[in-house]
Formats: sequence, C-alpha cells, structure tokens
Amino acid sequence: MSGRRLLADAAPVVAAAAIFVLAWKALVVVGNWQPFVLPAPETVGARFVRAWTDGTMAPHAATTLVEIALGLAAGAGTALLVGYFLARSPLAERLFSPYIVAAQSTPVLALAPLFALWFGTGLLSKVLMCAIIVFFPVAVATMVGIRQVDRDLLEMSRSFRATRAQRLLLIEVPGALPSIFGGLRVGVTLAVIGAVIAEWSGADRGLGLLVVLARGSLFDVPLMFAALLSIALLGVGLYLVVVVLERRLVGVR
Repeated sequence: MSGRRLLADAAPVVAAAAIFVLAWKALVVVGNWQPFVLPAPETVGARFVRAWTDGTMAPHAATTLVEIALGLAAGAGTALLVGYFLARSPLAERLFSPYIVAAQSTPVLALAPLFALWFGTGLLSKVLMCAIIVFFPVAVATMVGIRQVDRDLLEMSRSFRATRAQRLLLIEVPGALPSIFGGLRVGVTLAVIGAVIAEWSGADRGLGLLVVLARGSLFDVPLMFAALLSIALLGVGLYLVVVVLERRLVGVR
C-alpha cells in the first residue's frame, strides 16, 4: 500500500517535470536559441552531471547547505521562543508585532549588502540572512498554533495540577505542531533564497557565487543553469525533509 501511495504521489511530479522539459526543448528549437543564451535541457543535464562528477559543484553545494542548516536552526529556534511568548502575552504582541512586521517587510536584497559590510563575507552574514528570513513565518505559525490549542484541555490539565512544563510538552506543543510545520515548510524554502542572495553580495564559495561566476567570468551558461538546478533540488530536498518529519510527528495529512 505504501509503495502504491508513493507511486501515486510521484506520478504527477514526474509528469509535470517531463512536460516542463519538453516545453523547454520546444522553446529552444522553435526560437533557435543559441547555447550561450538558452541552452537545451540535454546540454544542461550533461553539464549538471559533469559538474557533480568533476568536483565543481559539490564544494559550493556543501557550503550553501551548511549556511541554510545553521540559519534555519537559528531562525526557527528563535522564532519558536518568540512565537510562544507572543501567543501567551497579548501585551507583548501589541508592542513587538509592528517591529517584527516592519523588519520582515524590508527587502532581503537591501539587507544582503549591509550584512556583508557589517559582518563580512564569511559564514556569519549568510547564517544571519537565512535566520532573519526564516524567523517571521515560523514565529507567526507558532503564535497561531499555540493560540489554537484547545482551551478545555488546558483547563483540564490545570484541574489535574499539571505543571507548566507538562502543559507545554503534552498539550501545547502537540496541538501547535501542525501550524508550526506549516511555518517550517515556508521557512525552509525561504532559507535557500536567503543563502543564495547573501552569497551574491560576497562569498568565497556557494551555489549563489557559482551562478555569478558562471554568468560572468567563466561565461559558462550551461553551468549557470546546472547551478540553478542544484539550488532548486536542494530546496526540494530540504522541503521533503520537513514533510517527512511532519508526517512522523504529526501524522499523514
């Protein structure tokens, strides 16, 4: 049954990917695009395989993955604490929510050069960029999830003299998990965007840097597309990790 379910879930994805590749190929053929403008999918595929087998792609992908993982952990961890605090303190929400929204409304492209200037072009600026872009959706999801916890269960736990820690671990966290994972789904994809944008503002290594190099000094457009494909696959892979964790902790939805 699980195998059939997996095939049923994968079939639309595979079909959509096939349609996309065919449309891409048709566009190249009909438009007679040159490889240095829009390479054919088979050209990009061959360059993708070669970049991974000759060691070009792996170091950049590993660097970007570390940036995303650390930024996601820092941003989501902080967001969980802040979201819970805001959910339990209406006064704190009224005081701090406008500032949180204002910070989230600031374009990431505008922050990236500032972070590179303030914190350098090393790992710290990339992690901070990912953390900031992840923070808002996870914090809001946590706040909403905590507020949606069944009040009757909380009152019952108090009548049984449950401690605050017991209420948190046995009632509030399980009740808020579906909402929290919704925020994490959004946050993990935004973390990929944050890392790439931060690398554009200055980096020694990373998939975002590889895109810039392939487009500029290397003038290797197929490599640029291969790097973009790697970024997309990295985002999909991280998203699926969150989905698997959600299904294990919350259940199949």
